[in-house]
Amino acid sequence: MLTLGVNIDHIATIRQARRTVEPDPVAAAVLAELAGADGITAHLREDRRHIQDRDVHLLRQIVRTHLNMEMAPTEEMVAIALDIKPDYITLVPEKREEVTTEGGLDVASQIQRLSEMVSKLQGQGIPVSLFIDADPVQIDAAAKIKAKFIELHTGCYAEARDEESQNKELAALAQGCQQAIAAGLRVNAGHGLTYWNVFPVADIEGMEELNIGHSIISRASLVGIERAVREMKQAMWGKF
Repeated sequence: MLTLGVNIDHIATIRQARRTVEPDPVAAAVLAELAGADGITAHLREDRRHIQDRDVHLLRQIVRTHLNMEMAPTEEMVAIALDIKPDYITLVPEKREEVTTEGGLDVASQIQRLSEMVSKLQGQGIPVSLFIDADPVQIDAAAKIKAKFIELHTGCYAEARDEESQNKELAALAQGCQQAIAAGLRVNAGHGLTYWNVFPVADIEGMEELNIGHSIISRASLVGIERAVREMKQAMWGKF
């Protein structure tokens, strides 16, 4: 059954705007799980712009579903991950100047380095997912370095402004999902998904989990996180 991972980064964004203690992303994770979230996602960025080290340590202690730690493929982050031991890790590209992650990780250009990193993490029992575009070359590279998962970047689909473009991007995601499964990879997806565009992606055969943050937290600011999570799960099944 398709599951929902709730990304709580933007709760931390609000907190860090005032460098205070609230709202607490750890409390948000508890409420999201009580509302039916199947997992919690948090991105510990190198510049610590939102999620902090304290957050991921506490999340590891309190999350009862599964904790997905997003991180850049750096030695610093690998050391933190090996200490925290999240349920799985998603390696993402990261640039200091970007507002949010702008595209998928270029796995094909750094196969040796990423292979060593994936082997080190998975050797310690932490499955690794790679956040990549639905590009056949990148999917083949992800399989080559023996990652357990990929997370397909849905940003191009989410940003499509007309039906033809949206259908083209959706078809690429569906084709990428099938290619990945055939190569032995498990498939998640995320980025830019909202209550109004999530169902076609959720309906792709073989998709396991959608990781969604901004849309849920935006709605939560108006209706509360419990309702926002419940309604996203309804939207994933075309019932919103």
